[in-house]
Amino acid sequence: MAAARAEQSLQEFRLRVMLLVIAVMLGAGLLGTFGLYWATSRSNAISVEREILEMRSALNFAIEGLVQSQRGATVSDESAAELRKPNPDWRWVDENMAFWLRTHFDHQQFYILNAKDVPVYAMVDGVRSEPGSYDAIQAASRRLVDIVRHPSGDANAPGDITYAADVMSLLGRPAAVSVMRNIPLADAGAPASGVEPLVVSVRFLDGPFLQQLTKRNLIDSPRFSLDAQPGDGEYAFPLVAKNGLTIGSIFWQPHLPGTTVMHALGPIIGLASGLMLLIMVLLARWLLRSRHQQQTTLDELKTALIELKVSEAQAQHLAFHDALTGLPNRAMFNDRLDQALAQGEQAAVLLLDLDRFKHVNDTLGHAAGDALIREFGCRIMEIMRTSDLVARLGGDEFAILCVGIVSQADIETLCQRIIEVVRQPFNLIGSHVFVGVSVGVSLASATGSDRVELIRKADIALYRAKSDGRDCYRVFTASMDDTVKMRGTIEEELRGALETGEGLVVHYQPQVACVNETMVGLEALVRWQHPTRGLIPPDQFISVAEETGLICKLGEWVLQQSCAVSCRWPQLFVAVNFSPVQFRSPGFANRVMEIVRDCHADPRQIELEVTESVLLDDGNLVREALERLRAAGFRVALDDFGTGYSSLSYLRRFQVDKIKIDRSFVQPLWQSVDAAAIVTAVLTLGHAMGLTVTAEGVETHEQQRFLEAAGCDVMQGYLFSKAVPESKIAEMVAATKRMRGAA
Repeated sequence: MAAARAEQSLQEFRLRVMLLVIAVMLGAGLLGTFGLYWATSRSNAISVEREILEMRSALNFAIEGLVQSQRGATVSDESAAELRKPNPDWRWVDENMAFWLRTHFDHQQFYILNAKDVPVYAMVDGVRSEPGSYDAIQAASRRLVDIVRHPSGDANAPGDITYAADVMSLLGRPAAVSVMRNIPLADAGAPASGVEPLVVSVRFLDGPFLQQLTKRNLIDSPRFSLDAQPGDGEYAFPLVAKNGLTIGSIFWQPHLPGTTVMHALGPIIGLASGLMLLIMVLLARWLLRSRHQQQTTLDELKTALIELKVSEAQAQHLAFHDALTGLPNRAMFNDRLDQALAQGEQAAVLLLDLDRFKHVNDTLGHAAGDALIREFGCRIMEIMRTSDLVARLGGDEFAILCVGIVSQADIETLCQRIIEVVRQPFNLIGSHVFVGVSVGVSLASATGSDRVELIRKADIALYRAKSDGRDCYRVFTASMDDTVKMRGTIEEELRGALETGEGLVVHYQPQVACVNETMVGLEALVRWQHPTRGLIPPDQFISVAEETGLICKLGEWVLQQSCAVSCRWPQLFVAVNFSPVQFRSPGFANRVMEIVRDCHADPRQIELEVTESVLLDDGNLVREALERLRAAGFRVALDDFGTGYSSLSYLRRFQVDKIKIDRSFVQPLWQSVDAAAIVTAVLTLGHAMGLTVTAEGVETHEQQRFLEAAGCDVMQGYLFSKAVPESKIAEMVAATKRMRGAA
């Protein structure tokens, strides 16, 4: 009887254990399935929400871009004066309004209405048309015309009484339409008189607009349709006018990362569940046979051993991986590189450095900087082979190890792909951020098999990429190493030249007025006559001075020399170039004012030339410094305008006095239609904002005549004079006086 009861007890124990195992497995399976489904759905929903925000942002940008570009041609003294003539010069309207907006801002239709809202001018797809072609869109645009004519009578009228813009259906197509009063710039905030001409601009939101959604915003297969029903797998973004009327929808195929992950992980999870079930069954059987204390103790020891191994694995992972991105760190990169070199594999080392990362950190915060680092790592991983190693070395520095490469051409193709991927906008905490990446490359087959040397040369190539303007790649060559050594020599000798003053001299290039070709100013340009190497070009020693901090001392010396020249010739202004490094130095504005005061110079004769890179970095600090200097009487000129971002916001925010058109646009005049259009546009923009415009690099009389006809204020270039020593200034001043006397 006792044996039977023991057997029954054992059977009951086994049954309870098996039921417990089954319950645990079912619970775990259901929980895992629900968790996977929830995560998939949530990930898909977030992706769709992001793409909807991208769509809305692109639509708002299209409407705002239409309004802002239209404003540049419509709220203008020149256009207001022309359109109020009894017989306007329509060719002038073609070149300065309609075709300019079509060419540069893709305005597909452009109309002008007189005070009675009768069309008097029309441009359709870049071709001037009969004014009656406006009849096709008159009914649809009537609401916007009424808002502009009578803004106080419409509750939905915008705060800006100059224009009204909205989306609407034109000719069965979605379109952004803007109606704007043609008024002088000084009357931009005045109430409507009811007699101004109105300018109507149209940009359709299908065709090229949808292509831009795919290219810039990564929206997959967008299309427009009046039908409200989406196709298979599509989502719809309704286009709703401000009056609540839906004019159609944009349909697209959203990216569903959750579904992709579920398809990838589903089989793995199923296999893992099966393995877990098998393990649990085996464990249950083992427990049934292990009722003695010794076996229980053994089980505890095994469990402790498993935990120890897990801890070791975690420690191993942390030792060789970056905590922020999960990518390999410097230790793993060095180890893998050593292994590849020891095995004699063909290998390439790529060092990557994000451009403008500090600007993102400073403006959006460290959280955005961390998000940028993670997203950057993900983008790079997506385009690499499984055999390649991507590592984060620290900060915004990354490294890539490519093994088994075929040729240098393959590596250069990869570098170009990396640059293109990084140029795409990053969506960080609701902001679109654009950055770049500089890449330095060294090849093991070309530079030997030592890891330290390989990385050193990749770093030299990276430095060259940054020096060449960033957002590019460079492959190490022997000449780069020579250049680095030469820069070290230049630094040492430049430091000595600044101590003694020997060899350094300032030359001055005249700037002449376009009206009478008389000299009105000078640009100070530093030169270094080396005792053994002769004349060293500024582009070789200025960059060294910036990197080593010597630029501050050099810049102060140039400013002192320029102040002395301004005192000798008070009828001339002297323009002095300032480096971004100087602006970031503590007390920059105070030091400039102190030097000018000690030299007994007039700040109104000193012109500070800055580049757009100065405005991009540490915007608040730069703006405060420029405001203090302008308040003290200094003038500010934006140098090399047109070669960088050339943003209107910088001109408004920093309130410069002058813009200088870069020589790269001046020299192709009479040879390139684009160059002429750009120069004309910059002159129009500058004068509209009340700025003086100087053209650099004028070398021919043809260029001079074009600039004079276009309304340029000041010219500078070899046609008038190269940069000359101070001793030659008196001769040029005398020549100017003779020219004035002859006139």
